[in-house]
Amino acid sequence: MQNQTAILAIAGRVLIAALFLLSGLGKIAAPAVTQGYIASAGLPAPLLGYLIAIIIEVGGGLLLVIGYQARGVALILAVFALATALVFHHDFVDQNQMIHFLKNIAIAGGLLQVAAFGAGSLSLDARRLQRRALMQSGR
Repeated sequence: MQNQTAILAIAGRVLIAALFLLSGLGKIAAPAVTQGYIASAGLPAPLLGYLIAIIIEVGGGLLLVIGYQARGVALILAVFALATALVFHHDFVDQNQMIHFLKNIAIAGGLLQVAAFGAGSLSLDARRLQRRALMQSGR
């Protein structure tokens, strides 16, 4: 059962991280379009928003996959998903926007699970804890 839990935890992290990684890479591939979309939402400093989004999506996605500082990273990604839902997907008359809004809310929910329970045993966080326990027991 513990092995199954470990596999499910890493699978969940990879599946959620894939959304952020693909989105971030898409932004890198189309900087002008992304900055235009940010500006069309009425946000100031589209270039800064663009850079922040790339750092959060690509950096956070990679850290989530490897399970490094997963609780904090998951919390940041959850806040990011909620913020993007509220800023970019609030036109509920448009069914597509409603779907994107709900998708972001669901993603945030999954990330809050990672923030609450950690990355699981197949992660760098778990490896660091094991190493720390070994060092303390060897003293």
